[in-house]
Amino acid sequence: MPISAAQRAVLLTATTVLLAAGVAGCSDSGGTASDSPTDLAGFATQELEWAACPPPSAAEGGGTAPSPLPGGTAWECSFMDAPLDYADPGGETIELALIRARTSNPDQRIGSMIYNFGGPGGSGVTGLPSFAPDYEKLRTRYDLVSFDPRGVGRSADVQCLTDKELDAYYAMDFTPDDAPEERTLSDGQKKYAAGCEKESGAVLPHVGTENAARDLDLMRQVLGDDKLHYFGISYGTQLGGVYAHLFPENVGRALFDAVVDPNSGTEAGALGQAQGFQLALDNFAKDCVARGDACTLPGSTVAEIESFIIGLLDELDEKPIAGIGDRKLTQTQATNGIAQALYSKEFWQYLEQGLDSAEGGDGALLLALSDSMNGRDQNGSYSNIQAANAAINCVDFKERYTLGQAKEQLPEFQKTSAVFGDYMGWALSGCSQWPVPGAWEHPDVSAPGSAPILVLGTTGDPATPYAGTRAMVDALGEGVGVELTYEGEGHGAYNGGNACVQNTVNAYFLDGKVPASGTICK
Repeated sequence: MPISAAQRAVLLTATTVLLAAGVAGCSDSGGTASDSPTDLAGFATQELEWAACPPPSAAEGGGTAPSPLPGGTAWECSFMDAPLDYADPGGETIELALIRARTSNPDQRIGSMIYNFGGPGGSGVTGLPSFAPDYEKLRTRYDLVSFDPRGVGRSADVQCLTDKELDAYYAMDFTPDDAPEERTLSDGQKKYAAGCEKESGAVLPHVGTENAARDLDLMRQVLGDDKLHYFGISYGTQLGGVYAHLFPENVGRALFDAVVDPNSGTEAGALGQAQGFQLALDNFAKDCVARGDACTLPGSTVAEIESFIIGLLDELDEKPIAGIGDRKLTQTQATNGIAQALYSKEFWQYLEQGLDSAEGGDGALLLALSDSMNGRDQNGSYSNIQAANAAINCVDFKERYTLGQAKEQLPEFQKTSAVFGDYMGWALSGCSQWPVPGAWEHPDVSAPGSAPILVLGTTGDPATPYAGTRAMVDALGEGVGVELTYEGEGHGAYNGGNACVQNTVNAYFLDGKVPASGTICK
């Protein structure tokens, strides 16, 4: 079954935008491991047992087993053993879930292409089959491989609250207007963090990006590849950057698409996203104005349309409206749904329809968009994407903003975006109650000696603003980052279908043709 536009947007999630959980850019407090291969010799020589893939687990989002690719190639799944703590490879182990589709041209095989689709918290085991039609040209020379990173899906998944508790949690007001609402938010954050510690306390210190990067290098060895060939989207660019820093000599051909700014800490990252989503909303409103009477939203200018949206959110803050079943659409869920719809221009039609319906008292579509962001299916079951997102971000980044400190930053956020400012600003406090300390102010991605890495940014990207592209190129170091720009909309360029982007990337991966840094696709 072909993937819908809605499903594609859900899969391409960004590093810090999953804010309904109250977490914004909160990353590994596991010990520093030795890079000596003798420490991991037993892991690196393990033989994987590949078999037919089962249906996705509840933590992966549920559903049916992946269908064969065109031509009949079947998906294979396996588990790879890895140390829970790379500082103690002789200690407890975890299993990491993998999925693979073999190359269509074994005689021309280069190696494995390992994908990470972002989040953090996105399941690669479910994501790769969904996007695989886009990668058929790459499959002519690579086995397509992805995985559930540690803490995600079937890989020692982080769990925090029950489905019923999550329904109540996501219905809370995450932009409090007074002291009682602030106490309610603080109590909710405390309950969420305590639930994560109770259910998953043993793995929480070890799910950060540095350990995930070490998993990548172990995976490279287990798959039999001399070099890591890598396709990272959104948070996957941060993971890829950390990998390149730790193992520059092992980098093969790598693409970073929808680039996370490696220099941004919690506040700067959240401000950048507020600006990025505001830009995307401006572009949505401009499109609506240009379509005239064909646009159903009130207003004949960008300012009037955005004023309507702000007014609608204010009304929902006072009185939620009918949503799905007995669940109401709240202000926070509506804002979350709007953000979800801005991930892709394909989604703008749903945003327009959802806003129009909400004005008439029907919040079902905006609530469904919010549910998609939060990993809730129509039966009320949640994947663990939000729990993993919180766990990975909060163990990566050191900052711990209290509610009071977040409140002090609101004027700057409100100035950046009247729609998303409060939403992003209050979310700074998302890691305030977290039981595990964070590792860094921002990741080190300097990679002297690495092979060239293609760094692809989209000018209208709402979730990973375009400025992060140049920042990543500079941080990787001279001769490593190769900048490629797509002048367009949406989060992630390669899967958007632009021929220039795909041809340039394909030539790099398939034939080793490195484009000139600064190349622009339109």
